[in-house]
Amino acid sequence: MAVRLCGLALVALLAVSPPPAYSRTALRQSTERAFVLGLTPQGRPVEVVQFGDGPRKLVVVGDTHGGPEANTYRLVNALIDHFRANPTQVPASVRIFFIPSLNPDGLALGSRFDAAGVDLNRNMNTNLDACPENDWRLSVQGARGIVSDTGGPYADSQTETRLIRAFLLDAAGAIFIHSNAGLVFPATCQHDPSIALAATYAAAAGYTYSRFWPKYTITGGMHDWAGSLGIASITPELVTGDQEELPQNLAGLRAVLADAEGLLPLPATGQILDENIPAAIFRYWRAFGGAELFGSPLAPAHETPTGLSQTFRKVRLALRDDQRDTVYYVQPEPLGRDAARSLAYGGAEAFAPVASTPDGRFFPETGHTLQGAMLDFWQRGGGLEVFGLPLTEPFTAIAADGQRRSVQYLERAVLAYYPEDGGVRLEPLGERELALAALDAPSAQQSVR
Repeated sequence: MAVRLCGLALVALLAVSPPPAYSRTALRQSTERAFVLGLTPQGRPVEVVQFGDGPRKLVVVGDTHGGPEANTYRLVNALIDHFRANPTQVPASVRIFFIPSLNPDGLALGSRFDAAGVDLNRNMNTNLDACPENDWRLSVQGARGIVSDTGGPYADSQTETRLIRAFLLDAAGAIFIHSNAGLVFPATCQHDPSIALAATYAAAAGYTYSRFWPKYTITGGMHDWAGSLGIASITPELVTGDQEELPQNLAGLRAVLADAEGLLPLPATGQILDENIPAAIFRYWRAFGGAELFGSPLAPAHETPTGLSQTFRKVRLALRDDQRDTVYYVQPEPLGRDAARSLAYGGAEAFAPVASTPDGRFFPETGHTLQGAMLDFWQRGGGLEVFGLPLTEPFTAIAADGQRRSVQYLERAVLAYYPEDGGVRLEPLGERELALAALDAPSAQQSVR
């Protein structure tokens, strides 16, 4: 049974305190799990149903385009009903997730767009691949090639796209179902697993295989974002705009499941400056900001009681086994919270709340405010999920570059403002943590004066 949460405050709370881990044993016994991935800005749940528990994660997404593609919502629900009645058709090597509607606000409003008027399938950061023609942009081509400024204020700006971004970090395959053209196409950039997946699905479903979407340019598309991270990714387009076409798509999905090992490659370990990065951490690092935001790795990944952890110059990224298949699977550790404890002596003025300005956002959970360039950086960089809540107000301190700057401590980061270019950068908390650990190590050399 899906859990329904109420209130945007709970969304903020969950972003800081991940939900309890689910029981792996119970999942194997029941073969089915229903849960809520997150809430939309209007408070509607993005619901998910899982079958199987194999190592290859396949995600089937319906209704990205809301009301006009409601038949894809009905199709995915019909697929859920089928596998609920036939759970043994999911091979042991696969765990499959069905999302009937990624855009429940658009579905309820009868709109192609989300509640803010953004086309979710034009909002993803597709600048990660080698094909500039599909890069995210504000002005996009949509249904019937109509051009509009519906790509969102910036890439990955919308709640729903951020949910699917975090959920797919450990996926082997993703199927984004749309309507209505009667064809199947893979990621735009050359990605052999996506191409093979599209050809297989199209042949079994009786749809036309197309190497590219032929009608107009898609920018910020989910299939291209997924392909850029190594996820086998396709977009089947139903023939009609009002029918579910269950037999065709069930046949396509069965063909994929029948050759799961060949069509759904497991996520691969990445490399940065000759350092191995576990697959999901590597995908998080790339998708959420890369070297520009997080810096390069400073040490190999190591096992922890809850999973894996790896230190980068500005963050330490943790993979939590008990949060697998949630949007919290990979997260920055709360190094900002640890660093803020050092302000307890002589830095008390930083913790005194100040009045929010019109361009600010007050956080009642901690009693502090983000505003101006700090708030803009926080929003664009991932918000609560990446940086957490503010723990202080801005105050002047010596930054990592040796200059006196306005800094602000958050749960998972410390922000520093650079007036010379109006930008905000993360302080090197990962580097700080490694230095402190080295000082605490028993083998550390001591100076005697």
